[in-house]
Amino acid sequence: MVEKAKYIWLDGKFIPWAEAQVHIMTHTLHYGLGVFEGIRAYRCQDGRTAIFRLREHIRRLFDSAHVMQIDIPFSRSLIEEVCCDLLRRNGQASAYLRPLVFVGEGVMGLHPQNNPIRVALISWVWGTYLGEEGLKKGIRAKISSFSRHHVNVMMTKAKTTANYVNSILAKREATALGYDEALLLDIDGYVAEASGENIFIVSDGVLRTPPITSVLSGITRASILTMAQDLGIPVKEEIFSRDELYLANEAFLTGTAAEVTPIREVDGRVIGPGKPGPITLKLQTAFFDVVLGQDPRYRDWLTYI
Repeated sequence: MVEKAKYIWLDGKFIPWAEAQVHIMTHTLHYGLGVFEGIRAYRCQDGRTAIFRLREHIRRLFDSAHVMQIDIPFSRSLIEEVCCDLLRRNGQASAYLRPLVFVGEGVMGLHPQNNPIRVALISWVWGTYLGEEGLKKGIRAKISSFSRHHVNVMMTKAKTTANYVNSILAKREATALGYDEALLLDIDGYVAEASGENIFIVSDGVLRTPPITSVLSGITRASILTMAQDLGIPVKEEIFSRDELYLANEAFLTGTAAEVTPIREVDGRVIGPGKPGPITLKLQTAFFDVVLGQDPRYRDWLTYI
C-alpha cells in the first residue's frame, strides 16, 4: 500500500489526498493516452532535501507530451516549483514524485478532440523498488516471452502510460515464476531493457548498455554513463544478445525507482560470481554519493528545497 501524504496537486491546486479523484469517464482511463514521470528526492548528508535531476525529468515530461500531441497547460518552471512545494507541504524529506498528465472527460472514442488536459503531482515515501536485499546482493531476472515495443508500434521515446501494459505483462510473468524482475528483448532478439529499468553489463572490464533505439532514454542511465566515464571506466553503447548477458562478468539495472540494482542471476544462469561485482559496486557507491549530496562534481544535478 502507498503511504498516503497530506496533499496532492491537481490542476493548479493543492488538495487533500482523499479529494484527488477523477470521473469514471476520464478519457485516459479508457484509452491510455497520458504521460508521466518518476522522480526521487533524497535527504542529503547535510540534512537538506534535494530532488535528483528535476529539470531533466520535467523536460522529459514535456518532451513526452509533445510526442503524444498533448499540450500541458502549465509551464515547466511552475511544475518544477510545485514539485518542491509539494514535498514541503507533505513534510517529506525523502520521497518519490509522480507528475501525471492525462486527458479528462468529454467526448469518448479514440480521438479525445478538445477534452481538457489535466495535470497531477503526487508524492509518497517509497523504499527501494526491488528490495534492500536486491540492492545489496543482487536480483534474479527472467527473459520475458514478451518483446519490447518497436519504434513504429509505439512512441518509445515518450514515457506514455499505455506503453507500460507491455511492462506489466512481462513483470507478472517473471514474478509468477519466482523471479524478481523481467528482462525484455527487442524484436530482433537483442536485450533491450527490464520492465521499468535500463540494463548494463560488464564484459572484460568494459561497461556496456543497449543503445537508445527502441527503449526509453533513462535519466539514471545517462547519469551512470557520465559517472563511469569520469571514473575512467570504458563504456560502449551497443547491442548484445542474451547469451552475452549470461556470459557477462557483471550486470545491473538502473532507474529512478530501482536506482542501481545488481543482477546476480538470469534464467537460472549465475552472472559472474553470483554477487555484485567491483564495477557495479563502484558505480552504485558513486551514485548514492551523488544523490546524497556527497560529490560536489555533480551538484548541479540536485535541486535543494
